[in-house]
Amino acid sequence: MSEATMPPWTAEQVQALAPDASSFASARKLAASGGWSTTGTGGEPAGLWGLCKGSGSSPYQICVDLTEPAYKCSCPSRKFPCKHALALLLRWSGGQVTATEPPDWMTQWTTARGARAEKKAERTTVPRTEAQEKAAQRRADKRAESVAGGVAELRVWLADQIRHGIAGLDQSGYKPFEQVAARLVDAQAPGLAAAVRRLAPLPSSGAGWEQRLLAELSLLHLLTGAVGADELPEELAATVRARVGAPATTEQVLATPPVRDTWQVIGVRDETEDKLTSRRVWLRGRDTGRAALILSFAAPGQALPVDLVLGTEVEADLCFHPGATPLRALVAARHGAPSQCPQPGPVPIVAAALRELAAALAGDPWLTGWPLLLYGTLVPGTPWHLVDADGDALPLDPAAGDPWRTAAVAGGRPVTLAAEWTPAGLRPLTVYADEEVVRA
Repeated sequence: MSEATMPPWTAEQVQALAPDASSFASARKLAASGGWSTTGTGGEPAGLWGLCKGSGSSPYQICVDLTEPAYKCSCPSRKFPCKHALALLLRWSGGQVTATEPPDWMTQWTTARGARAEKKAERTTVPRTEAQEKAAQRRADKRAESVAGGVAELRVWLADQIRHGIAGLDQSGYKPFEQVAARLVDAQAPGLAAAVRRLAPLPSSGAGWEQRLLAELSLLHLLTGAVGADELPEELAATVRARVGAPATTEQVLATPPVRDTWQVIGVRDETEDKLTSRRVWLRGRDTGRAALILSFAAPGQALPVDLVLGTEVEADLCFHPGATPLRALVAARHGAPSQCPQPGPVPIVAAALRELAAALAGDPWLTGWPLLLYGTLVPGTPWHLVDADGDALPLDPAAGDPWRTAAVAGGRPVTLAAEWTPAGLRPLTVYADEEVVRA
């Protein structure tokens, strides 16, 4: 399939790109309005363009590169993509945009983007000087010293919890955990700080909180014991560094052997913590069956990347962060435009999924999320379960709420479900039914 004949996305996929609910609501109204004077699709790479009446005398120029995707609009909005780009995508989704030759302003934009990409590639290939290498080593040594101090304090705190007991923590609130986490942030160990903050809600999580807290304290004790340990296998040492909060650099990741596959975008989840928004894009390789996570962050006022669209697949090279259980990855290169993916695969049975999870946890016992594709029936209960044809079941995470939207799409029938495994259960991401891709 050529890029110029790329099939339109669904409205659900367009909605997944919206920065917030109000932007999508405004885009739907704008898509149905009569303010559009020009729209078109085509070109190389495949794109969309349109002119939409705005508040000024000149219409807004909207450009969309469908292969990334990437967006540009002459409106003053700081949201990304803006309502005009979303509205243009919705019109394309509804069959209201026809193929034609791109105007000059669209061609200029795509040409400029290509030139910038080439310059960026050239910059990344320039080796660092000896002075830069020495400066980087000094910073790394200083950070390692700071982290070691923070880890030592954390070990003392963990020992105190066991020595004095945890019986009173359900009355102490978040303060004891937040104080430790703040010290770890100062020690440049943000991964450990996040792990401590995840402990804070457990004492107030209801019956059985003691067992859950002790299990997490044990994992944290295991991690602090691994920091700085001698003779760790390199892959495990890389996992420990990443869990502490010192993942490999982009240059180091891109230097690893790439994995080429048709990568299916099976789930997108946004979360906000301390005003920092993170986006987790879950992928599964159609041929290799590998799981992958593309993680990005945005500070307040910044836009998150929207280059991987839910319900699509793209042939690409992924480079994985080093570790005993490689999961987080970067897209190193794309080979062609993305295409629709109404039925992802392969879809294992529950028993096979559990074997995959066991292997992943054997390499990284601190793993808190893993993307799964499963086929089965949603069964209500406390908690809900996904039951496959063999009668094996996996529980859903009660904290994610009852999955009524997913159940409504399934209509009591077996469906393919993309879900994020967590220690508390599955968190539904996407449901595939009747050639539809619906965000759970």
